[in-house]
Amino acid sequence: MNPLLSRPTPNALTDFSAIRPEHIAPAVDELLNVAEAALDKACSHITPATWRDLSLALDVATERLGVAWGAISHLNGVADTPELRAAYNEALPKVTQFFTALGSDERLYAKYKAIDPASLIPEQTQAHKNALRSFQLGGADLMGAAKERYAQIDDRLCALSQKFSENVLDSTEAFSYMASEAEMAGVPDDVRLAAKARFDSLSDQQGLQSGYVLTLKAPCYMPVLQFATNSALRERLYKAYATRASDQGDAKYDNSTIITEMLALKHEQAQLLGMQHHAEVSLAPKMAASAQEVVTFLRDLASRAKPYAIKDVAEMRDYARTQLNINDPAPWDWTFISERLKEARYAYSESEVKNYFQLPKVLDGLFAKIESLFDVQIVLDQTPTWNERVCFYRIVQNGQLLAQFYLDTAARNGKRGGAWMDDARGRWLRPDTNQLQTPVAHLVCNFADGTGDKPALLTHDDVITLFHEFGHGLHHMLTRVNERDVAGISGVEWDAVELPSQFMENFCWEWQVVKAMSAHTDTGEAMPEALFQKMLAAKNYQTGLATMRQVEFSLFDMLLHSQSQAVTEPLQLLAEIRKDTAVLPAPDYSRTPHSFGHIFGGGYAAGYYSYKWAEVLSADCYAAFEEAALLGAAALKATGQRYLGEILQMGGSRPAIESFTAFRGRAPKIDALMRHQGMNL
Repeated sequence: MNPLLSRPTPNALTDFSAIRPEHIAPAVDELLNVAEAALDKACSHITPATWRDLSLALDVATERLGVAWGAISHLNGVADTPELRAAYNEALPKVTQFFTALGSDERLYAKYKAIDPASLIPEQTQAHKNALRSFQLGGADLMGAAKERYAQIDDRLCALSQKFSENVLDSTEAFSYMASEAEMAGVPDDVRLAAKARFDSLSDQQGLQSGYVLTLKAPCYMPVLQFATNSALRERLYKAYATRASDQGDAKYDNSTIITEMLALKHEQAQLLGMQHHAEVSLAPKMAASAQEVVTFLRDLASRAKPYAIKDVAEMRDYARTQLNINDPAPWDWTFISERLKEARYAYSESEVKNYFQLPKVLDGLFAKIESLFDVQIVLDQTPTWNERVCFYRIVQNGQLLAQFYLDTAARNGKRGGAWMDDARGRWLRPDTNQLQTPVAHLVCNFADGTGDKPALLTHDDVITLFHEFGHGLHHMLTRVNERDVAGISGVEWDAVELPSQFMENFCWEWQVVKAMSAHTDTGEAMPEALFQKMLAAKNYQTGLATMRQVEFSLFDMLLHSQSQAVTEPLQLLAEIRKDTAVLPAPDYSRTPHSFGHIFGGGYAAGYYSYKWAEVLSADCYAAFEEAALLGAAALKATGQRYLGEILQMGGSRPAIESFTAFRGRAPKIDALMRHQGMNL
């Protein structure tokens, strides 16, 4: 039996443990045949132009295809093997072609246009508006050669995006360096243990009795940059990381031509739609009205943050010269200097803090906060998974199942770097059974794994990342909207979708939350409040620098995709942007675009600004909780329920600005963000 085809009931779960590469081709072919037949039926005269009839004829089949393909894509991201990759890449063009054709089918477009808006309930009205816009952006108004070319571009962009991500992953995993005991001076013990374990697992130890194998995976790379006292070691890893998937390394992983081809194709596709550039296409379903509005927002943010960033660098230069004997810091020195200055100024180190954040205890604290905020319960559940370390949970309320989620936290070979939330399936009142389908989410991080009988230890940044991804997950899972296309995160404007994730980050800075989720790895004692107060004092340490870095990325992305002609020299554009935004020089060999997966391997092209845009919204929302806390527990609980009802449960069933205004009672203000980050001039 093919596990990708087995779904006997609406709420049945995918058996990830049973999926093999050889299942992919036959499953995709069968599901595509069913979906294509459903499309023909939906477009025929026998299917009335009503929302329910179209959904019954088409959405049941396409949802089944989408769930199966989503499982395949997920495995491609978390359990990549040569066999799986080959099967995925073989099926990718077929799936892309179907959904491209679906989104531009003039017969189906005509059916949707014929639906009587007066027959729709509010959430269907929003989904209908979104569908008509998607048809237009998908090329449904194009004819003949233009439509054919549009589809060809879509196919090619999907293939290029996949290859871009593969090159980043492969170039990251291709690097390893065998360090000596002397070179590892200053590196935290847990990182040393993991590196030693990698050495011990090698079949070829090059005649050495002992050693440490370092990689470019974040749990290894970042601590080396922060703590290794050996400048040459930091330089080695820094340069390898900064040149991943570029012309500065192995040619077979070079993303240079992929980037320029993608930019040219996106520009051509926009012009086929009668638009000036890809940014116009990207912004059509977002809150921001134009590329210029985004650029103005970013430059305003830069003008506020740059004085703080300049001050941050001046302080580091002075500290490096007077305390570290580094008179002319190199690019690989700044992270080290920053960490040492932070330790000196606030009398604690990240490695000290890390000992208090054991993953199981952090999860207990996170779940407790979610349960108290939103009156739900999170309990361990069981289902087959793709890796023995993956956990599965359910969210219930008064005994009723609301949602389920997979939690995959450990970094490993074959797993894409970074952290993300993805939907395994959405909430939907199914038209074929009239049963409610509950949502399921994938929550993925890349933390250093535990060693021996010790659980994984997280940095505070890791804890923030975990809360962030759970914010996305809650948005997807706690929705009460029954229309699949606008339930949870579906249909939410991309520049608002980060609101719930960034909102959850704030709780990582509340003492009661931190106390509850901390336990020292050796003593089990909770973090001392004195240490937390040092962390809190350091909360806005170098926020000017961090903000300018995000503005740099965001401006690069938006200007890259909003030119009158396709950009052919992205590195030159980035250099021009850095003249205004960068307060730390980048080396000539740096190739940031070549591993910028958000915009070339993900969905953030002309949308990376969304992180800062949504941060304004999330900070303003959290400010409502700060205000309520002054009024007492009852006001705080009421605010939590209002946030749940107006933001999370509404999903994409109405414009994000309406949900924000319903919760906050007014338009967004930037004041809370600047205050929270210590930049309120």
